[in-house]
Amino acid sequence: MSTLAFLRTLLHRYRGMVILILGAGALSGVFSAAIVAVINALLHPHDHPLGLLAAAFVGLVAGKIAANLLSQLWLVRFAQDAIIEVTVALCKKLLKSSLRTIERAGPDQILTTLTDDVGSVVWAAQCFPNLAMNSAMIAGCGFYLLWLSPAAFFGVVGVTVMGAAGYYWLHRRSLQAIAASREAKARTFSHFRELTSGIQELLVNAEKGRRFLEDDVRRTIATLRDCNLSALRHQLIGESWTQALYYLLVGLLLVVFPAALHMSPESLTGFVFAMLFLMNPVWGVMGALPIVARGHIAIARLHHLGLSLDTAHASMVSNAQDQTPLASPRGVYFDEVMFRYDAAAGEEPGFSLGPVNFTLQLGELVFIVGGNGSGKSTFVKVLTGLYAPDSGAVRIDETPVTEDNRGWYRQHFSVVFSNYHLFETMHGFQGVEVEKTVNRYLQLMEIDKHVTFAHGRFSTVNLSQGQRRRLALITAYLEDRPIYVFDEWAADQDPHYKSVFYNKLLPELCERGKAVVVITHDDRYFHLGDRVVKLEEGAIVDSWNPRPDRAMPLGS
Repeated sequence: MSTLAFLRTLLHRYRGMVILILGAGALSGVFSAAIVAVINALLHPHDHPLGLLAAAFVGLVAGKIAANLLSQLWLVRFAQDAIIEVTVALCKKLLKSSLRTIERAGPDQILTTLTDDVGSVVWAAQCFPNLAMNSAMIAGCGFYLLWLSPAAFFGVVGVTVMGAAGYYWLHRRSLQAIAASREAKARTFSHFRELTSGIQELLVNAEKGRRFLEDDVRRTIATLRDCNLSALRHQLIGESWTQALYYLLVGLLLVVFPAALHMSPESLTGFVFAMLFLMNPVWGVMGALPIVARGHIAIARLHHLGLSLDTAHASMVSNAQDQTPLASPRGVYFDEVMFRYDAAAGEEPGFSLGPVNFTLQLGELVFIVGGNGSGKSTFVKVLTGLYAPDSGAVRIDETPVTEDNRGWYRQHFSVVFSNYHLFETMHGFQGVEVEKTVNRYLQLMEIDKHVTFAHGRFSTVNLSQGQRRRLALITAYLEDRPIYVFDEWAADQDPHYKSVFYNKLLPELCERGKAVVVITHDDRYFHLGDRVVKLEEGAIVDSWNPRPDRAMPLGS
């Protein structure tokens, strides 16, 4: 979707408000031209009653002020509503995007998009009603000038076209600087994220902190400054060029046009007053162009990230919900599943998962083991539907998993990732009984002294690493999904909590008919599982039943 196409779509969504804004702008333009005509009439001999002209002047000025006020109020409301709509739409788009698209973009680009690009797009959309209002004023005065003297009018147009060519060249240079500024801002966010996540290392190594500040932070911010200054410099030169041409026109009107075109005094003063009156609308048009340019760059960047606003807009007007997951699926089945990372996109070159044949049945506890780089995390992402396989088939019961139903398939899983994130709010979990259940688990995991749960929210998530991981386990446990996946949950837990996890919580989940997959290195607990699956270099190299005396679920 092109920039203009999206802006048209956004403006169409607020059609009623845009019509009001444009109507008020057009009315302001008519009033502006009429004010110039009344002033010109008052400056020359006329047959009109003075009181009538004075009343007309007062009425027109009042009408222009009122029209401008209303249009600006409606414009501000339009901008604020549009920011909400576009931000929510992009967040929806992110939630519907593939994990690989988001990983390739990176958190810094995503953050820049949500904080910077959204504003750029909306302000660009806001400029279009403003451009229409200012254009209406320019057009209204233009028709008046054409009526006064066609020859002088076309002379003004000719000089304006020549000036526009120079401004266009400067505008193109400014556009390049704006694009570079946007990329520099993304790098700045990256360094800020490094500063917060790596603060411990920087504090214990002063030299490392100094070099990081000077070599990375200061250099990137200086680049951002230089890009912004370059963009602003070209914009200011363009505005100065336009002002010089503007006053050149006024000079031509006063010195050259009267003799060359035999203009009457009334026509001459009308032209001069109109040109002076048009200064604000012309500057408004000129000032809007850089904003529209930033909006164009923002939309282009969204397309590059795979977050096109055409589908984002579709999410504004569509609230279709994913299908409800199966209450008790029999299992998940992999048939010759292959997944490869794309070296050209900067992903892990040469690594691939598969071909994998795997079956997971409800009520089954499966341990996944393997060394670093064996493909365990990739396997989990394919299993949970976060990665789409490049070949082979995944199905849940008899339903093949495709791009059309992958979002629905993911709803069958509750996962605690190794790089999990804790949300303070337990969305969808409210009520007295839920609070009792959550607080019972907080006591079981012995963190009730540090955190409480009420009104759907935890009192805090600022806990130690081990406590945070226990809280993440509780949130997953309460989701009551058919399939649970735990990625190295017990890696940094005390023996006591490991015992609770392996000997109590996991068997309890299986007794409730859940399928459980645990990535682990704790071989002392393998005897509790139904199967142990070993991965090496992206392939399943071994699979065994650690308890031969225990009947494995059908199909394992």
